[in-house]
This record gives sequence, structure tokens and C-alpha cells, in this order.
Amino acid sequence: MPETRLSIVVPLHNEQATLPELWRRLQPVLEGGAGDWEVVFVDDGSADRSTDLVRELCRDDRRVRQLILSRNFGHQNALTAGIDHATGRAVVLMDADLQDRPEAIPDLVATWEQGFDVVYALRVKRKESLPKRIAFKLFYWLMDRLSGIHQPLDAGIFCLIDRKVLQVLRSMPEHNRYFPGLRAYAGFRQKGIEVERDARFAGGPRVGWLGLVKLALDGILSFSYVPIRLATFTGLVVAVAAFVVMCNVLYKKLISHEAILGWASTLTAILFLGAMHLIVLGLLGEYIGRIYEEVKKRPYYIVRERINFD
Repeated sequence: MPETRLSIVVPLHNEQATLPELWRRLQPVLEGGAGDWEVVFVDDGSADRSTDLVRELCRDDRRVRQLILSRNFGHQNALTAGIDHATGRAVVLMDADLQDRPEAIPDLVATWEQGFDVVYALRVKRKESLPKRIAFKLFYWLMDRLSGIHQPLDAGIFCLIDRKVLQVLRSMPEHNRYFPGLRAYAGFRQKGIEVERDARFAGGPRVGWLGLVKLALDGILSFSYVPIRLATFTGLVVAVAAFVVMCNVLYKKLISHEAILGWASTLTAILFLGAMHLIVLGLLGEYIGRIYEEVKKRPYYIVRERINFD
């Protein structure tokens, strides 16, 4: 396909209530000065009318393109499918739930035209619950501290990426993908602009707490060996403490001839060491599981149908 100036990649899963409003707000933004453009909707196994609604948009405007995946492969893999098929010299990644404001796209484009290769939205005035806001801030703080790569706080998926950076992202082969981390790893000239984070337009969040925890683990374990090193350090500390306690027991038994009474302390030590073993085994399992995923080399996604990509 011929190259366009701007591509918008939108992964979606069961967003029938949001799609009409998304298109009502997105279309005038693109028609108002984006040059030649395309919108790539990636249908990640929707079970509602999302697929049919996007088909109608494709019939009305051939600049709207649709990728229908064979099943639900997950948000990050759907993003991968979108950037693999986008033809723009600049590509905007955004979610379909309208928490990412379409009206912010001209600001992203204007900053890109100043010579920046990556322009990411810094989320301000988030509308999520207090526990979720705290969890997000803690996650971003941990990612910045543990990964060894500077990752800005509150910078999620919503961003504009120049094509040369997109080619670098495409060349990264890992399966457990975390795009904000990959984007930071790629480098180039990057700049953040503040964009107010809206509440979901309709329905509840598509990713629950367990999904967010998995994404957080993917992000941290994909970019840092600190957790496994921390487990090793903790093991050394426990070993030193156990040696000190052992020396104390031997002194009291052999030198002072004092009896050490109580089974509670012994049981507590056993339970503590057992818990430490399980934690370390769990960390090892997380890393080994990711190695297993990489070795299998299965495709990130499978496309069932492509519309308007001829």
C-alpha cells in the first residue's frame, strides 16, 4: 500500500457503545488538517457489534481499515498487529474507550513536526478510582527505578511514533510485550506533552486488576533483573541471620549451658524460610515461563480478515 502521512492505530475489544462517539470526535480532527490519513481498527476478538460497526465505517470511507483477528490475543498483541499494518510516516497509538482524547492528536502531530521522533501523552487529572491511581503511580515509579531505562511517569500507550522508530519496534522479537517500555528502550528524540485523562465513555474497564497485574509483571520482568537479584540478596541476608542465630544457640548450649525453650520461634523460622523459597521459585518460574514463550516462536496474532488493505 502507498505510504500515508498519518496512521491512527486503535485496538478494540467489545466497544460497540463507544465506537460511534469515537468516530464522531476522531473524524473531524483528521479532516481538519492531518493531511492524508488512515485509521486502522484492530478488532481483537470482539463478541458484540464492534466488528459490524467498523465494517460500516470501512464501506463509507476507504481510509478506514479493519483488521479482524481470529480470536482475542490481548491488547499488546493487537497493537502489534496495528503497527505491522500501518503505512503512515507517523503513527498514533490510542485506545478506543475515549480515555485518550482524539482532540489531542493535533498537539502530538505539531510536536512531531518540531523534529521529535516520539511524542507521548503524560496523563494528568486521571478519572480512575483512588486505589487504581495509586497503583499506576507505584507501577510507573517501580518501572523507572528497576528497568535501568528512564520511563516517564504516567505515560501510557497514547503517543505518536515516527516511522523510523516504528521500524525499530517492529524488529524487537519478544512476545511478552510492554509498548511503553519498548518505546523508551528505542530511544531517539522523545518528548511528553500533558493530556487530560478522561473517564471511559461507556461501560466498565476492559482490563481488570488481574490483567493489570499481568501487564505490570510483563513490564517489570521484561526490562529488569532486579527482582531475581533482590531474591538472591534476601537469601544472603537470611543466611547471615541464620548463622548469627546458630552461633548464639551453640554458645548457650556449649558455653553457658542454658536451655533454649519454645517451639514457636522454630516454627516461625521454618515458615519464613519456606515462604522465601516459594517466592524465589515463583520469580524463577516467571522468568523461565517467559523464556518458554520466546522459544516457541508462535505468531503474536492471527488475522482472520483484512478490509480496505488492497
